[in-house]
Amino acid sequence: MKRVDSSASEISTMSGENGDDTIYHVRKSKLLSLINWTHVITVYSPQIFLVLIVSLLAQLLLNFEKTLELHFNSNYFHMDMTLRDALDYIQNPVIAKGFQTTVVVLIITAYLAKITNPTYLLSFATFKAPESWKVSHADIMKLMKLQGSFTEESSKFLSRMLERSGTGQSTAWPPSITRGLTTGEKSDSSIEASRKESETVIFEVVQDALDKARVKPKDVDFLVINCSLFCPTPSLCAMVCNKFGFRSDCETFNLGGMGCSASPISIKLAQSLLKTKSSGILPFGGGGVALVVSTEIIGPNLYTGNKRSFLLQNTLFRCGGAAVVLSNKWGHGSRAWYKLLHVVRVQNSDEKSYNCVYEAQDETMRRGVALSKEIVNLAGKTMEKNFVKLGPLILPISEQVKVLFSIIKKHMYKAMGSKERVQMYVPDFKKAVDHFCIHAGGRAVIDGIEKNLSLAPYHTEPSRMTLLNYGNTSSSSIWYELEYIHYYQKTNKIKKGDRVLQIAFGSGFKCNSAIWLKL
Repeated sequence: MKRVDSSASEISTMSGENGDDTIYHVRKSKLLSLINWTHVITVYSPQIFLVLIVSLLAQLLLNFEKTLELHFNSNYFHMDMTLRDALDYIQNPVIAKGFQTTVVVLIITAYLAKITNPTYLLSFATFKAPESWKVSHADIMKLMKLQGSFTEESSKFLSRMLERSGTGQSTAWPPSITRGLTTGEKSDSSIEASRKESETVIFEVVQDALDKARVKPKDVDFLVINCSLFCPTPSLCAMVCNKFGFRSDCETFNLGGMGCSASPISIKLAQSLLKTKSSGILPFGGGGVALVVSTEIIGPNLYTGNKRSFLLQNTLFRCGGAAVVLSNKWGHGSRAWYKLLHVVRVQNSDEKSYNCVYEAQDETMRRGVALSKEIVNLAGKTMEKNFVKLGPLILPISEQVKVLFSIIKKHMYKAMGSKERVQMYVPDFKKAVDHFCIHAGGRAVIDGIEKNLSLAPYHTEPSRMTLLNYGNTSSSSIWYELEYIHYYQKTNKIKKGDRVLQIAFGSGFKCNSAIWLKL
């Protein structure tokens, strides 16, 4: 082995074609250029800030020591010094000023250490299907007959469910299904057709959301995509990174099987990830940008069997998607649309909840998602658990006191052995929330929540209009509803300072909610 005499650093050893080993060297200046200084500053800024604080305190203590030395030299301290002498010493202007400065610095440091960067919503965008994708109820029934697998009884059931579904006459299905209207062919459930559908939906909303937020693809630090039933390899995240040229260090997360309530889950995940980019003790420094995409791919999931619990999915679910740009950079606060206040998640674990929304195969091995008759009741019970956790975070004190009194009254009656049934007080969430985005899972779900929360028709208008115009777009439905509130609702228009509640239900059974503040 021959050694090259150089003062440069060694970085690697490789074998040449002739078998000789050669040690390669790179100059130190080259090594310095390889360091990501932005990353270094972001990661180590808390430590740098702490060093500055310690240095300041050390300087104050040094001055304090010099003052002590001055007093010692002047024989200020002596063995028979009285309390009066000590008080006079503390009240000395030099000593008092140093002590006050130290206290102020400590208070500011403690305050900065407690502050966390807020999570801002810079923009969001929803998928608008082209006219060629849109179908009426009559078109849907025609497409069902083209599959050649439905019995007469199943066709009548589908027709009845469509009429009661609350969906309109221009909801969207992908070309892999609607091609039958022009060619007479069955639906195409191939992975190529599914990829094409996902590319069309996701690419459009991502580009639109980034443009609205004035954010470049290279600025995105985290990418979270939730799609329950279509999880290809490479992932949907890899597909987006490839299309838009995201940075190689962009962290990506692909969530599957989370159901219609996956969007708040993705938002919570993005918020947690953004906190890792915050510089902690220096709240106005650091931060990052996250892109969240919520969608469901319909093409490969059309059910072609005759089991009734599986047939419901064909009457409710439609194409849709949404992209959301989040940031916890303080500089983005001035142009953000909303600020995230709370995300609350509830996951049941009993058998009924687990089997409520269940992907399986029927007797003929046709795959589909079975929807239980208990879904409305389970949604109500799970929402109640969610609101028990959410209430203390957002309800005014007056409502919380009423709830507390009703609980005390119930326990007192129980202790006294009274058989009288105590009606628990249901807090008025309208006093804490100005706008409601209730997952457009179906008309029965919206009706039930409207009744239980004593909501006015304008509160549920965004949900009903979303169901009418777009159908159940799974996890993205709450963003179509927020879009309706943001741009189209005439009654109860949104304004600065309003609070918006997004609440969604999903398989498992889950109920997840998010509270946003309009900026």
